[in-house]
Amino acid sequence: MTLKGQNFRIGTLTTTQVEGQTVNTFKVMGMATSCTVTLNTNVDDSGTKDDAGMAAKPTINSKSWQVSVDTLNVVDAAAMLTAIKSLTPFVIMWDETATSNNQTAQLAAFARKGSAYLSDLTLTFNDRENSAKSLQFSGNGPLESVPAGTVTEEVAAGDYAKGQFTRLYLSSDNTAAPAAVIAGAKQLSLHVSMTLENASTKDTAGDWDIQEPTALNFDISTTALIRSADTITSTVGGKTLADLETIYEASLPVKFKIANVSGANNRTAGTTLMSGSVIISTLTNNGANKQNADYTAQLNGYGEYTVGA
Repeated sequence: MTLKGQNFRIGTLTTTQVEGQTVNTFKVMGMATSCTVTLNTNVDDSGTKDDAGMAAKPTINSKSWQVSVDTLNVVDAAAMLTAIKSLTPFVIMWDETATSNNQTAQLAAFARKGSAYLSDLTLTFNDRENSAKSLQFSGNGPLESVPAGTVTEEVAAGDYAKGQFTRLYLSSDNTAAPAAVIAGAKQLSLHVSMTLENASTKDTAGDWDIQEPTALNFDISTTALIRSADTITSTVGGKTLADLETIYEASLPVKFKIANVSGANNRTAGTTLMSGSVIISTLTNNGANKQNADYTAQLNGYGEYTVGA
């Protein structure tokens, strides 16, 4: 039973042997605001024409599980982007946690671990606010009880923190390096999703669903203020609406990067989180009376992305 005030966390788990002792290293996904584990069963009605009566007789033919996590801080965002791109599952665990930052597993009776794909990842960067992320894991095979042993705490470093500015940079085509930031972006969201198919067959041992990745997609959305007087340079300046309309009308991919920023108007690129190519799929210009005009842009990923510079 979990009670009011208890902390329930999702994390990755690695198990090693140290001097003959099992050591479990539990790395929490970072300051979770919500954590949900869903266990599902698929049932068939096994009744036949030879059964007496009309009552259904369901039979469980498979089981599956999913885990959802929402967190305040984008902890190790590059590692998350690398994990979903690797197309390989890794071990996750959930359990009650303790200590001041609630990142040490208690190994309670209900602690479970399993192999899962990071199948859906959303990173949201808001100016002057805590960045946030939402993670979705899809179980691959059975759940297991966590083995007894020592649990050590590993606190992930936050690389995109409260108050930090993160920007989307675009080029004018798909050959030039992305150098101009979209003007005055106030909100930036990156979504990466993995398509999974059930790879279980009648010959699969056990009744847990086995997943297999088939595709990886990403998209970016941003809301920004229009600054008509800005000029486009390699460090300071922004794309005007006319520039974005030209890119949109060309229906061709352009190079992009997402980077934290500093300097004048917060437009000098610092550490690059992600880069690649995108197509502008939606462009909306909003001109409210007596307020700054802004636009909302939706960009769809074109091919693979690169983590880092």
